Amino acid sequence: MQIGDYRLHSVQTGLFKLDGGAMFGVVPKPLWQKTNPSDDQNRIDMCTRALLLEGGKRKILIDTGIGYKLSEKVNKIYDVDFSSYTLEKSLEKINLNKNDITDVILTHLHFDHAGGNTNYDEDGKLKISFPNAIYHVQKKQYEWALNPTERDRASFFPENYKSLEENKILNFINEEHKFDEFITLFPVNGHTSHMQLIKISDGNETLLYTADLIPTAGHVPAPYIMGYDLFPLTTLEEKKKYLKDISDNNWTVYFEHDPYNECAKIGANERGYFVKERFNL
Repeated sequence: MQIGDYRLHSVQTGLFKLDGGAMFGVVPKPLWQKTNPSDDQNRIDMCTRALLLEGGKRKILIDTGIGYKLSEKVNKIYDVDFSSYTLEKSLEKINLNKNDITDVILTHLHFDHAGGNTNYDEDGKLKISFPNAIYHVQKKQYEWALNPTERDRASFFPENYKSLEENKILNFINEEHKFDEFITLFPVNGHTSHMQLIKISDGNETLLYTADLIPTAGHVPAPYIMGYDLFPLTTLEEKKKYLKDISDNNWTVYFEHDPYNECAKIGANERGYFVKERFNL
């Protein structure tokens, strides 16, 4: 897909699983398992699908996946799987490597979105994964990540982001921000404080990277909200706002966590919002 000056590439960084009940909150299992069937541990299939925007000298990566720093115990809990996809393999398919990335836009700092920011070298020393990039995150999300609540502390690992600030390569975004002519960043606050959505638009074609606001195609209906969200009623209002924009204007939605559905067009009727078309970039 081409939008403005940017060629858009899907970048699969890996697979994992999360508890289906946690992923769908108050929605009963007989409903959510129609679109997201679970395994014998009640976990549903997930992926960490980043997005690469390639235009001129700029190579912009949106989110970086889980990365390789989790312990064996945590990897087992989430069934983290790099056998089919890695960030490096996906970049190689489009003739790029980590050194080519000029910018990393982080939707938020949960470990499954920002874990690939850094890595350990052979000597166990923490390294920046994209040495030539500037990382961009909402300032209030960073402040939240430094002081999370007991409820969401397990989602934030300082080794994924503290060194970015220490190395002066972390750029703080304040509220809604026009990144450039084609890219706009919009903060939302239901999932976590100041997660940001990324809208890429040239007036004719628009794609919205919804991160954890609409993580999979199964989460398109407005009430289908994750149990992980800190403020679910805020999420509900944010979903309704953006789903209206998406359906009214025929925007493309890009799913970060859906291993089977990459992009979709969303429709609306008297029963609510639904997926009317599924496709890949």
